[in-house]
Amino acid sequence: MKIMKFGGTSVGKPERMHQVSQLITKDAEPTIVVLSALSGTTNALVGLSDLLGKSDKSGATQHIETLEKHYRTFILDLLKSDTLRAKANSIIDEHFEFLKITQRISLSDALNRDILAQGELMSTKLFSLYLEQENIDHALIPALEFMRLDANEEPDLGAIKEKIATVLAAHPTKKLFITQGYICRNAKGEVDNLKRGGSDYTASLIAAAVNASVCEIWTDIDGMHNNDPRVVDKTMAIEQLSFDEAAELAYFGAKILHPTCIWPAQQENVPVKLLNTMQPSAAGTVIKKEAGTVGVKAVAAKDGIIAVKIKSSRMLLAYGFLRKIFEVFEKYKTPIDMITTSEVAVSVTIDNDEHLTEIINELSNFASIEVEKDQTIVSIVGNEIAKTDSILKKLFEAINEVPVTMVSYGGSPHNISLLLPSAYKTKTLQLVNKGLFNL
Repeated sequence: MKIMKFGGTSVGKPERMHQVSQLITKDAEPTIVVLSALSGTTNALVGLSDLLGKSDKSGATQHIETLEKHYRTFILDLLKSDTLRAKANSIIDEHFEFLKITQRISLSDALNRDILAQGELMSTKLFSLYLEQENIDHALIPALEFMRLDANEEPDLGAIKEKIATVLAAHPTKKLFITQGYICRNAKGEVDNLKRGGSDYTASLIAAAVNASVCEIWTDIDGMHNNDPRVVDKTMAIEQLSFDEAAELAYFGAKILHPTCIWPAQQENVPVKLLNTMQPSAAGTVIKKEAGTVGVKAVAAKDGIIAVKIKSSRMLLAYGFLRKIFEVFEKYKTPIDMITTSEVAVSVTIDNDEHLTEIINELSNFASIEVEKDQTIVSIVGNEIAKTDSILKKLFEAINEVPVTMVSYGGSPHNISLLLPSAYKTKTLQLVNKGLFNL
């Protein structure tokens, strides 16, 4: 069995859904198809929640009407028969009636999650109707029946394996299954989600749960590129990455892949392929246990970084000082991206400022604190590059014009990370592309 995940742009227009239907029926292998919401829908639902949170009923009404109009038009272009269009309009009636009811209910976290789930529920139901129109045999299996979070809000892979096996066994004659990405139930049984980019995570978790032959992630770009094609003119798709290399790239800013996607596939050694819906014949990128080659593969950039410099001449060398620092960040569930130490200070970077004020207040009890915002981490990733002296030499020769403020080297054999002001991000990516890839 294989898993095929299609993002919002891949199903965002009726003609794209037509193309997806052709891709998922190209071979006879049993397949589970994971769909995101139509492009723009999740953003619209987030906007609706914001308006409801502000008690802006007039704005919420207009927001709902605009989104509903988009779906009514979508149906006309997607389906041909009056019978199927009537079924589709009934689906839209049901979901938008729920969205309209939310204007009369106080917004809670649980209601917000229910609102955000509507996009995936509608996209899969509409796609199922299109498959019915094309006489493509399939089963629509609701993700809410098998996708689970545990009490720590982490995916419960054991429960997912057990529940999806039961769901699939209920359809013994089917070889094609359609389900939702992103949405799940939490330990309380409430509707929840895997956060932004969670459809990739869903696909990888399902792939691990059913021990799939492959997990295909279909987007609008032909694989993972060696650099950001939005800001660098000459980039190229990477043929093969190891799980470790891909995880580093995803975590440090490669937009094509959700950072959490790699772990489940890696646990069960399921290859992940990154493919292009618009160019299905392109080779794309395969991610597997083996790296394939040694050397630099790609560069990624992660924005919105905050550097926190912690200085305490009295305690720096004292036993337990670093532990006290990490305990503060752990208390506020704020991960650290980079860390460097010197004789007089410890510097760390974070990408979430939700609890920054509380963190600074607690750290200030035993150290002086300096904070620098608007920073970017640029990561150079490749198999065993931290063990290759020539890479460092070429890297720093290439970026000698850039004011680098932190360097992480040696923590991973696959990653060299640089912290720099965000204003230098584009220039740095371009210089690295020329210096390391000769592009």
